[in-house]
Amino acid sequence: MPGPYYPTWYRACSSLSFALRLRLVSFSPVRAAAPSARSWAHTASIVTELIDCPALQAFRKRRTSKMIFKKNKSAEKADTILGRPLWLKTVGWVLVAVFLFLTVVGWYWSRMPDVFWVNQKVDGEKTVIGYATTDTLIRVAETLLDKPGGYLSNDVMLPGVFLDNIPNWEFGVLQQVRDMARVIRNDYSRSQSQSKEDVDVVVGEPKFFFDNDSWILPRTESQYRDAIAGFVKYRNRLAGVSEPQAQFYARADNLREWLAQVEKRLGSLSRRLGDSVATSVINTDLAGDPAAEANTSLGDSVDVRTSWFEIDDVFFEARGTVWALIHFFRAAEFDFAQVLADKNARASVRQIIREFEASLKPMTSPIVLNGGGFGLFANHSLVMANYIARANAAVINLRELLDQG
Repeated sequence: MPGPYYPTWYRACSSLSFALRLRLVSFSPVRAAAPSARSWAHTASIVTELIDCPALQAFRKRRTSKMIFKKNKSAEKADTILGRPLWLKTVGWVLVAVFLFLTVVGWYWSRMPDVFWVNQKVDGEKTVIGYATTDTLIRVAETLLDKPGGYLSNDVMLPGVFLDNIPNWEFGVLQQVRDMARVIRNDYSRSQSQSKEDVDVVVGEPKFFFDNDSWILPRTESQYRDAIAGFVKYRNRLAGVSEPQAQFYARADNLREWLAQVEKRLGSLSRRLGDSVATSVINTDLAGDPAAEANTSLGDSVDVRTSWFEIDDVFFEARGTVWALIHFFRAAEFDFAQVLADKNARASVRQIIREFEASLKPMTSPIVLNGGGFGLFANHSLVMANYIARANAAVINLRELLDQG
């Protein structure tokens, strides 16, 4: 029957212990006090024999082989981590650098342009009725195209294709540019409903209604620049730079037509912003008219909750709308100064502008928060809706004031 198995290190230690007992048994403690040269030589021979012990040699050999294996395994692992091909490391660092560069460029392009001051006089010298409104329309449209990053709504390249805040801001500005261009064509440049339309405005105004996200054939920017060129000709004719002379009629009824468009836009935006927390509203589509009918019937309660993915889209569209309206109201304050003074309504216009300016304060949060109305976190949509609703109330009052004759 075989005996128990003992590991190599145990057998080596046993051999060393047996050899020591065998070789040192002749040494006496009394004689060890003064060892002779022969004793030292005898001790050296014992140590040599112990080193050459077969069991110890086998243990050392086995131990050395294990250490070599571990060293080779560690070296292979280090080579796997650090010994990648040069092209692979180069590609990795290039991708990291490109990502950081696109992040910085995307942040820079996502900044909203500053509000500029409206030009009241032609070349700072003479005042021309209608010049402030037309020049402001042109400059707002040029800012839409020439801001940092250019026009982004139709981008198909990086990083513009991944940016959505500024494209929504652009759409808000574009809506107001279209409304102002249409009012100039239908009302400001015509004295009566049967009057002839201005030739340059007729060419320029439809260009602003081209598809806002066309990348090519034709590009959106080319159409909008053609529209700007038409209104530049109209502005120059207003200022007397070219012939024939253009007309701009700053009348109360014309101003009311534009205010009616603004009232509808602001009312819609305030409702959409408020829907960030509202889940449903009472259906008031036919309220106030017992004989009114609709092609479809809705229930008493209508679901209006804004999708979580669209909250920031509505918010930045509202900021773009307000940004454009600040300039147009300042221009109206100059061109319709006599009308507003006659109605004692300049204070109303200034209050509207102040509400708009307050809504454009810089955001300190990196994202649009959508907390509950009375919750722990802020709700940027409700704050924006509050300013727009107050401005819309002032617009309604101003329009009613101009209606009184």
